[in-house]
Amino acid sequence: MAEPTPGSAAGAAQLSRALFVATILAGSFLLFLVQPMVARMALPRLGGAPNVWNSAMLVYQALLLAGYFYAHRLSRMPLRRQATIHLSLLAVAALTLPITLASLPPPRPGTEVVWVPALLALTIGPVFFLVSAQAPLMQRWFAAHPQAGEPWALYAASNLGSFGGLIAYPLLVEPELSIHAQSWGWSIGYGLLLVLIALAARARWSAADVIPAQVAAPVQPVPRRRIAVWLALAAVPSGLMLSTTTHLTTDIFAMPLLWVIPLGLYLLSFVIAFADRRGPARVVSALAWAVVLGAGGMAMISQGSSGLVPVMLSLVLLFVICVALHARLYDLRPPAEQLTLFYLVMSAGGALGGVFTALVAPLVFDWVWEHPLLVLAAAALLPVERLLDWRRMGGLQPEMVKLGLAALLGMAAFLIWLLLDANSTAEPGWQRWLYTAALVLIGLLLTPWRWLVTGLLLATMIAQGGDQTLRDTRDGVRSRSYFGVYTVRDHESRGIRTLAHGTTLHGEQSFDPVMKRMPLSYYGPGSGAGIAFAIASAIYGRGARLGVVGLGTGSLACYHQPGERLTYFEIDPAVLRYSQDGTFTYIRDCAPDTQVVLGDARLELAKAAPGSFDVLAIDAFSSDAIPLHLMTSEAFGVYLRALAPGGVLLVHISNRYIDLEPVLSAEVRARGLHGAMREDAPPYGSGWTASSWVAIARDPGQLARLGQKAPAMAWRPLVAPAARRWNDDHASILPYIQWRNFLGHPQ
Repeated sequence: MAEPTPGSAAGAAQLSRALFVATILAGSFLLFLVQPMVARMALPRLGGAPNVWNSAMLVYQALLLAGYFYAHRLSRMPLRRQATIHLSLLAVAALTLPITLASLPPPRPGTEVVWVPALLALTIGPVFFLVSAQAPLMQRWFAAHPQAGEPWALYAASNLGSFGGLIAYPLLVEPELSIHAQSWGWSIGYGLLLVLIALAARARWSAADVIPAQVAAPVQPVPRRRIAVWLALAAVPSGLMLSTTTHLTTDIFAMPLLWVIPLGLYLLSFVIAFADRRGPARVVSALAWAVVLGAGGMAMISQGSSGLVPVMLSLVLLFVICVALHARLYDLRPPAEQLTLFYLVMSAGGALGGVFTALVAPLVFDWVWEHPLLVLAAAALLPVERLLDWRRMGGLQPEMVKLGLAALLGMAAFLIWLLLDANSTAEPGWQRWLYTAALVLIGLLLTPWRWLVTGLLLATMIAQGGDQTLRDTRDGVRSRSYFGVYTVRDHESRGIRTLAHGTTLHGEQSFDPVMKRMPLSYYGPGSGAGIAFAIASAIYGRGARLGVVGLGTGSLACYHQPGERLTYFEIDPAVLRYSQDGTFTYIRDCAPDTQVVLGDARLELAKAAPGSFDVLAIDAFSSDAIPLHLMTSEAFGVYLRALAPGGVLLVHISNRYIDLEPVLSAEVRARGLHGAMREDAPPYGSGWTASSWVAIARDPGQLARLGQKAPAMAWRPLVAPAARRWNDDHASILPYIQWRNFLGHPQ
């Protein structure tokens, strides 16, 4: 067959399709480029807690829902009026560009769950709202031509553009461009999108009477039950995407940039599920039950794991569920005339999943219980493969089916008991994998009875570690706030109590009355902070003024000497309560007159009088996913302003995945300061943890005194500085990630 020429009807249709694909790709690319850009822009005011990203996603989903509703209502008008209104509003919204962070007063402690969405909505609300509408609206305009064909594949193109924008940001945009340049670049892209939409409107200008005619024709209303199914099929993957991010960073692997991967897989699932070629979607859907029974059985584990296997299983689980449920959503799609209603319901479902995960769950649950709940909900929605329905085998009598079902349930109960015993006695891993594989096979045979296979999935979750998670909830060892999940655990064999924030140790204290006042973990006498705080009075006198950013268990309080003034800065009231209610007694026993300032430390330190502290320790890293805003040049300007001229600034940079020393070295050199590193490696079993502390001072003599007062505790010069300093406008962790530590067991 000859290729269509541009002058032919087929050629014109092909060019028209290319134009609409380009418009949708561009809009979706911009949409998902602006999401991490604004989150990065807001870092100095929000910090880097996982729930900040969940709050951002909730805002985006709400704006997306509003945009889809706008597209749905607009699509009922004549096409020329649609184009006129939409282009006019896009032009008016351009007046809000370039994007700058909205001006809001800092949040009061405990109000972050409302304040963060408000800040983001005010910052990008108008442009995000209108750009989010372009995907369903362009598909509706595309379908207006009688020879255009089915529009659904354009939704796959939309999500491909979204995925491109999401990946481009951390890999290309953030490392190369400042926030200022990013904002202007995005504004230029917005202008190009406006031109593409105008060209798309022109391409359908002659079809202006088509849509009104279609709207006027009687359209069969969509049953409410079908709409409810659409809503559920959209809500569960959306919520699961967010819960996977929280679950991984809280309980498995606190790696940097982890939030990009679940969202990227979520977007790619639409590309497969809505593609014209149905083969890949069918293959993934056919594997869904095996993956859910295998990987989903680990969704209730709340103990940190090392290595990449648990991470990969969680991500595979998310991807397979998203593809399977979105493919079922595609199979239940309505005629093209109801396209905008379909996308509106989908968007509403996505927003519901976001509300449940980002707003309801942190207030209701003490742990990431939303994650296993959403996996179970997915099992209730997965399509049942007819090939797995062995009841239909020829010659099987009802009595034989009942007998076979009873045998399967008996074997499942026995395997669950074996798996529980294997996990409680720490038997070899291959045995647990063998029991899990057998349970997956039994589960596949139980899929004709959805309630039974879902029950088996729940039992597997409990046997795989969920029993400990349930006991922890029963015993009240955890608490949850906007900033994460905290676990207080007593280790009777070691005689200590620990505080963990997700997978990261926050501090520990001994039960032994003799050792109760001894700072443990990262704060031992050989640590950089331990050395500086122990000799502060010897250097600065009895009235030494000490400050610590990040409370934890309050360990450093037990270096306090009479006459010293100690101030902690802590953002989370939940952490402060542990020191107030006697869970950890360092402050009560050693420095009862300690002042604790609640709020973002960078903002609170900016309010302090110049030269307020002789020693200031920055120890607010809640996990290996560092709060970037505490490491920028502007942040160090705040610290140095609060530091006395002869004072010492200490920065805790222990991290498994990011080498922060070159960044600090660059800041030290640029400001003409002096720095030294103390790498403490205490003996195993001592109760102290290896740590890396950097000491920074204006006067090199102050650093020399640290070595003179504690000559056995060696300090070394900082490594060569990074080529570029971090600042609020331009910073990227990508060049400093230690990729080798992502494999195996990072040190």
